[in-house]
Amino acid sequence: MSFSLRVRFGEHEIEIGGTRKEVLETLNNLPVLVAKVMKAFEEAKLKTAAQPETKPLTVRIAAASANAPASSIPIPTIQPAKQFSQSILNLLETDWGRWRPRTMPEIIEALKANSVHYPATTLSGVLMWLVKKGKVRRWKTDEGYVYILAEKGAD
Repeated sequence: MSFSLRVRFGEHEIEIGGTRKEVLETLNNLPVLVAKVMKAFEEAKLKTAAQPETKPLTVRIAAASANAPASSIPIPTIQPAKQFSQSILNLLETDWGRWRPRTMPEIIEALKANSVHYPATTLSGVLMWLVKKGKVRRWKTDEGYVYILAEKGAD
């Protein structure tokens, strides 16, 4: 059974997910985790003020929270996929999808540019399914929810 806890730090939000037992055990380490997250947000804010980064997840979190400027990376061309979820994953695996977390309107625009047409409600449902499967991460910003590929092996 999936269990998650969402914590807000000013303009930033973090979600801890897993089984109920895993989340509650993680809470025992909350002071250490909060200190690490706050430090990461501060470091990311300094880096994104200078220029956007493409590698660390913390930088991408800060970029989304700090209302980063529109990407200079053009909308990518993706290969057609048999399943809609795979089209979304293909899109988020590109430099465009990794540069910073993307909002639903940005994802819709990129899919339409690749002749992948589905209603926003379908996209929303598939994104939630991908989040629950652990393939995509999501959190809330001032612009709304943003989505990015889940990093493999990240703790």
